[in-house]
Order: sequence, then C-alpha cells, then structure tokens
Amino acid sequence: MGDRDEMQQRREEFIQPLGRYRGPFSPQQLAFNANIQEFAYRVSLLCGLETSGKLSAEDTYQQIKQLWATLKRSKQELLDTAAEPPSQDD
Repeated sequence: MGDRDEMQQRREEFIQPLGRYRGPFSPQQLAFNANIQEFAYRVSLLCGLETSGKLSAEDTYQQIKQLWATLKRSKQELLDTAAEPPSQDD
C-alpha cells in the first residue's frame, strides 16, 4: 500500500508542481504564494480546455474571473490586513 501512496504523490507532484517560495517569509506570504500558484494552475487548465473546445470562451472567462476574485480576496485577507497597523480605540 505504501508504494501506491508514493506513486499517487509523485503523480500529483508531476501534474501540479509547486515552486518553492523564495520571498520574505511570513505565514501570510507563504499562504498567498500557494494561492497564486493554485490560481495559475487552474487558469492553465481552463485555457487548455477552452483551446481544445471542451469549454466555451465565455465559460472560461467567467471561471477565470471567479478565480481572480478569490485570489484578490485572499490577498486582502492575508496581506492587506496584515500590513495595516492595529487601530487604537481611545
């Protein structure tokens, strides 16, 4: 069973490789980098499906637009709120 799990892991790493993060480290930066890589992977798949005629251009556009909104929200939650100084309520 262990060999099968290892083969599955190798297959997943081949299909969806993740690059190493080399920027300034913080948990938020690392999480956002993973989200960017996921976005790029999914956009690549959608483009391939559209190119091969499996998805219409409009469906592809709408799905990429939705992915972009998710990535933008992720940036706001992970990076923009972390950069804001804490408010002082007097």
